[in-house]
Amino acid sequence: MINRRTFSKAVGLGTGAAAASLSGFQTGASAATRKPTPGGSPAPTVPTVTPGTHTEFSSLKHVKAGVLDIGYAEAGPAHGPVVLLLHGWPYDIHSFVDVAPLLADQGYRVLVPYLRGHGSTRFLSGHTPRNAEQSAIALDIIAFMDALKIHQAVLAGFDWGSRTADIIAALWPERVKALVSTSGYLITDVKAQLEPAAPAVEHNWWYQWYFASDRGKKAMENEDQRIALCRYVWTLVSPNWNFDDATFARTAQAFKNPDYAAIVLYNYRWRIGLIEGDRRYDRYEKQLAAQPPIHVPTVTLDAALDPFTPPGDGSAYRDHFTGPYQHRTVANIGHNLPQEAPTTFAQAVVDADRL
Repeated sequence: MINRRTFSKAVGLGTGAAAASLSGFQTGASAATRKPTPGGSPAPTVPTVTPGTHTEFSSLKHVKAGVLDIGYAEAGPAHGPVVLLLHGWPYDIHSFVDVAPLLADQGYRVLVPYLRGHGSTRFLSGHTPRNAEQSAIALDIIAFMDALKIHQAVLAGFDWGSRTADIIAALWPERVKALVSTSGYLITDVKAQLEPAAPAVEHNWWYQWYFASDRGKKAMENEDQRIALCRYVWTLVSPNWNFDDATFARTAQAFKNPDYAAIVLYNYRWRIGLIEGDRRYDRYEKQLAAQPPIHVPTVTLDAALDPFTPPGDGSAYRDHFTGPYQHRTVANIGHNLPQEAPTTFAQAVVDADRL
């Protein structure tokens, strides 16, 4: 989940932000248009959809990319402008099962890849280290774009997906037309992570400390126990989301990936400095430790009921975004924002594309 260092910051709100408080669901006819964005192009209003309207993706594919065979969902016209939707932990591509058709109906080619260690994504070699520092996951997505011959896309995500999209926007901005980042700027500085946070913040990260222990490792390596743990996390971080058994079960299939435990444990242990990353990624991690700014057009989203949402209506991370920018706080919604409020998330993508 998100970088705990963001919670104790209180940076002043920079100029140029457009802050808005939104409900979890938007209304408006599909033919209506929103007010022109700062770039001057009117953005169409995404029609409202009830969360859970869709349960499956109609098209699931695979492509060899870098060290992975990446499984992904695809929707929309093959030659439309590309949107990449990136999921977090403990979730999978079904976080976007309602968002993808909304964007496809707007003419976008929508791609939703399983991150390493999730779902049908597999390592091509048994000898490849099952590491998961932040730059490795970002490079997976760059390789995914290269494999599909996609030079540039709108990137949108939450949790691990936000961090991955932020990294690509910061280090490879030419690959990012626009960005939607839930919970703001999530690029991790491992050295900063070594310092203690406020007690309430540390309390939210109970599972991170659990994963650092042998008990947590055993739980993650036991399929039934890790699925039960992931379901419990869902209830804590999305207190208003009344998901049913079938909804969780669809996503829980992604947790049965043979590398799932290794990837999750590596990621959380690496973030708090318990293990060192692969030297192949050192140069990228050095750049990321400097907390590079993001210049691409960006919409940031804060879910009001997410315990990881930093205070200040986006002010804690505003200074990291130097290009065209909007911020929105989404009322009554928890951590899994795209699945809990798909219309709101899809609208943010459309609006970011026109900043």
